[in-house]
Amino acid sequence: MQINELPLISICIPAYKRLAYLQRLLDSIKIQTYKNYEIIITDDSADETVKDFTENYRDIASIKYYKNEEPLGTPENWNESIRKANGKWIKLMHDDDWFADENSLEIFADAIGKSGGCPFIFCAHNNVDENSDKIVPVHLNLVGKSLLGQSPLNLMKRQFIGAPSNTLIRKDIELFYDNRFKWVVDFEFYIRCLRKTKCFYYINNTLVNIGLNREQVTQYTFRKPEIEIPENHLMIEKSGSNILRNIFVYDYYWRLYRNLGITDVKMIKEYYDHPVHPVLQQMIRFQKKIGSKLLRRGFFSKLFMTISYTRSLTNK
Repeated sequence: MQINELPLISICIPAYKRLAYLQRLLDSIKIQTYKNYEIIITDDSADETVKDFTENYRDIASIKYYKNEEPLGTPENWNESIRKANGKWIKLMHDDDWFADENSLEIFADAIGKSGGCPFIFCAHNNVDENSDKIVPVHLNLVGKSLLGQSPLNLMKRQFIGAPSNTLIRKDIELFYDNRFKWVVDFEFYIRCLRKTKCFYYINNTLVNIGLNREQVTQYTFRKPEIEIPENHLMIEKSGSNILRNIFVYDYYWRLYRNLGITDVKMIKEYYDHPVHPVLQQMIRFQKKIGSKLLRRGFFSKLFMTISYTRSLTNK
């Protein structure tokens, strides 16, 4: 990249303390065959350790470091990194993820030309368990690709895209992660993004390694009603209750209530002080009649969910 030339890709890294992870990521960037990029690091740490550490990578001329005056938290630090970017495309990389090999960024860049102008690109990835070192490749199959093409809401059946590190998104769509969310932050963003872009381009190569560790937000927010209840009901409030007409969305909330043992609207009110949609109230009453033991049996739960869903459509 020549001096004063804007990069095609901004690799945005929201950092926080974890130097070993950051080193692994920066080392994976340093070896990339594709060079028309910049690195944006926004640091949420309380001290100067990340800043001092990045001095070791000053031979990467395109690296830019920014210290947040006040800690922004997840996901606002992600947004800050995106706001600082100069490139046409945003390649968000969480600091505990890293590129799978030296050709990863080259393949991402090639996909820009192959995508037919689609501003939302994502790839297959490897899930890497930090405790066991077990590596599991994750690809989007034909069924998943079809479902995602039919409606972004089908992400609530399964998060087909994976972590934000798998994505390459054109900056001019001008969307940011909603900082009110932690548990559903990624697929809530993807739904908004795909509703706007109306397309996606999938790369069936494992270009990114996703590190799975106990420090991740998804690990300490899992099955926590004080987090999952307000976020999931805010998503209904934000997206509109019509999303409940999608059977996969309906099933998502069915499983949410079942897994959290919600048997009364009052239990939701403990964490979410807003009206609960009548369709969801009906769902709670229906589950209560069935009983938790039967709901835990997969076949019966799915059967009763389908009955409840059908009733919700006829009662509207």
